[in-house]
Amino acid sequence: MCGISGIIKDKKSNILSLENQIKKMTLSLKHRGPDNSGIWTDSDNSIALGHQRLSILDLTAAGNQPMEFSDCKFVISFNGEIYNHLEIRREIESDVKKKINWISNTDTETLIRAFEFWGTKETLKKCSGMFSIALWDKSRKILTLARDRFGEKPLYFGWVNKNFVFASELKAIKKVEGFQNPICKKALSKYLSVNYVPSPLSIYENIFKLVPGAFVEINNSTRSIDQIKINKYWSMNNLIEKVSSKEINQQDVSINKLENILNNSVKSQMLSDVPLGAFLSGGVDSSLICALMQKNNLKPIDTYTVGFQDKQFDESKYAKKVAKHLGTNHNEIFVSENDCQKIIPQLPEIYDEPFADSSQIPTYLICNAAKQNVTVALSGDGGDEIFGGYNRYTWSPRIWNKISILPFFLRKKIAYLCLNISEKKLDFLLNIFINKAGFKIHKIAKALKSAVSLETFMQKMIIEWEGYDKLVLNYNQDHLVKNFLFENKKDELDSNFKDPISKMMYIDSVTYLTDDILCKLDRAAMFNSLETRVPFLNEKVVEFAWKMPISTKIKNGIGKWPLKNILSNYLPQNLINRPKTGFAIPLGKWLRGPLRNWSENLLNETRLVQEGNFSAGIIRDTWKEHLDGKCDHSSKLWSILMFQAWYEKQ
Repeated sequence: MCGISGIIKDKKSNILSLENQIKKMTLSLKHRGPDNSGIWTDSDNSIALGHQRLSILDLTAAGNQPMEFSDCKFVISFNGEIYNHLEIRREIESDVKKKINWISNTDTETLIRAFEFWGTKETLKKCSGMFSIALWDKSRKILTLARDRFGEKPLYFGWVNKNFVFASELKAIKKVEGFQNPICKKALSKYLSVNYVPSPLSIYENIFKLVPGAFVEINNSTRSIDQIKINKYWSMNNLIEKVSSKEINQQDVSINKLENILNNSVKSQMLSDVPLGAFLSGGVDSSLICALMQKNNLKPIDTYTVGFQDKQFDESKYAKKVAKHLGTNHNEIFVSENDCQKIIPQLPEIYDEPFADSSQIPTYLICNAAKQNVTVALSGDGGDEIFGGYNRYTWSPRIWNKISILPFFLRKKIAYLCLNISEKKLDFLLNIFINKAGFKIHKIAKALKSAVSLETFMQKMIIEWEGYDKLVLNYNQDHLVKNFLFENKKDELDSNFKDPISKMMYIDSVTYLTDDILCKLDRAAMFNSLETRVPFLNEKVVEFAWKMPISTKIKNGIGKWPLKNILSNYLPQNLINRPKTGFAIPLGKWLRGPLRNWSENLLNETRLVQEGNFSAGIIRDTWKEHLDGKCDHSSKLWSILMFQAWYEKQ
C-alpha cells in the first residue's frame, strides 16, 4: 500500500525543476508509505513520477518504486496489492516458455512484466486486487492511469494551469506550483445531497477521480478532459448483464459454493510479509471474515474493535463474544467523547476534500489502534451492498406496498401533514414504539412528497439536503461538467433491472460503496500507514453474488441471508441474529453540547455571507431548529461543518 503522484509539465523543464516539483508532491503522501520515498524523472519528455512505499511484500529495496528495468519499456508507480500475482507470474512463464530472472518477490515487478507481455487491458482483466497504477511507456511516450474494479484505491487526475497531474490524494496535487483551481460548484452541490463528492468529480475544477474499473491514456498534448477516452476493462453493469441468465436457484448448492469462493478470497488476502489482523464489530460481515481468517490460520488472529464509554452507542460486547467463540486474540479500544472530538480538527487533513460520513471518526480510531500491532487489516466492508444488508432494502418495500395503494395526491397530502408536526412532538408521541420516531417519519414523508415508484422512493430516502442545488450560491445548472466520465456513469445507472431492490443495491455499489465506504476506510487507514483489504469485493465473490436471486439474498425480510447461513457454521444463532447497527456516534447531542462553540464559529452568519458559498439564511434556520430540539439535523449540519472546516484550511 502506497501513495503515487506524477506530473507532465506543459513546457520542457530542466531536471532540477522536475525533481523539486515531484519531491514536494511525493513527500506530502508520506503517511501512505513511510518506508521509502522514490522519484523518477525524464526531462526530455517533461514527466516525473513519485512513490511513497508501505512495504508489505518483499521488504527489501528490490521492491522500491518507481520501478523500471533496462530490458523493459515501462516505468511504473503502483499503489495496492495484486492478490493473484504469483499465478500471473506462473502464467507469464508458461506462455514465454523460458525462465524469467525475477529481481524481487513483489507484485509490482509482476505487473510491469505482465503489461509488457499482454498489454494494458488484458493485464488489468487478469489482476485480482486493489490498485491505482501509473505506467509510463518510454517508447510510445504515453502515460496510462488505471484503477481497480470498485475504487478501493483512490486516483485523482487533471490539470493545474496547463500541467497534467495525478496523485493518490488531492494534497499532492495542491503542491503543484501555481495551484489555484477554484471550487467546483457542481461537486459542492452533489456533496450536499449525499455527504460525499461523487466520482468522477472532485471538489476542485479540472481535477477528477478516475472511475473504478477503468484506465486512461495521456500524452503531452492532452489538454482537457474532453480529449480523454475512458477505457473500461470491467464494469458491474456488464457483469450483471452477463450473469442475469445464469441465476442459481438451488440454495444449498449456492451457499456451499459461496462459502468456498469467500474462503479463497480471504485466504488470498492473508498473503503478507508483515503482521496482519482484522476489524471485528460483531456484525455479520466482519464476523464472517474473521471466522474464515481463523479457519485458515494455525494461531489466533488479531482482531480489533472500538468501544464507546456511552453505552447507548457501544457495540463492543458483541464483538467480544464473537472473538471468544472464534478464539481470536481480541483487542478492545474504548474511547470517550473527548477522544472522538479530538480527531475532528484533523478530519480535513485526513480526508483531503469535504467528506461528511460521521462514522469517519470511529473508523479513524480503530485504524489508529490496529496500527500499533499490525500493518495489514482485513475488513468486512462491501457485504451490505452485495448481499442486501441495508435496512432500507427490507423496510422500504414494506412501507411502499402499504402507502402506494393511495393515489399520489393523497400520499402527498399525508406527507405534508406529517412534516407539519415537529420531530420533537412525534418523538413524544411515538418514541415508545419507534426509536427516533420524528426523524424517521420526516425522512419518509420528504421522500413520499414526490416519489412515484418504489425505486424513486428509495433513491429520495438517501438525499440529505432537499433543494441542495439552491443552497449553493452561484451554482448554474447549465454550467455542468460535460465529459465522457460523468455521462458514461449516468448511462450505467440507467440500466434495467428485474426488481427495484436489485437496482438500488447496484446503484449503492457503484456510488456509495466507492465514494463513501471505501473512501472512508482508505483515508482513515492510510493516514495511519495501515493497509486494509476487503475480501467481499473479490470479483469472483461479486460475480457469484449477482447470480443469486434477490429472494435468496433477502429472505423473509432478512437481508444477507446467505452470509448468515454460512456464519451459522462458525457461530451460534444468538451471536448472528441481532438488529443491524451502524458505526454511530451521538452527533446530534454533541452539536448541541461540547461541539456547539466550534459549530457556531463555522456557521457564523457573517462568515457564511463573506465566504459566499452557501445561502446563510437556510443554514442558520436549520442550525436553530437543531439547537431548539425541534428536529435532528445533525447529518445535514455535519455536511456543512465538514465543508467549512475543510474550507478554513484552504
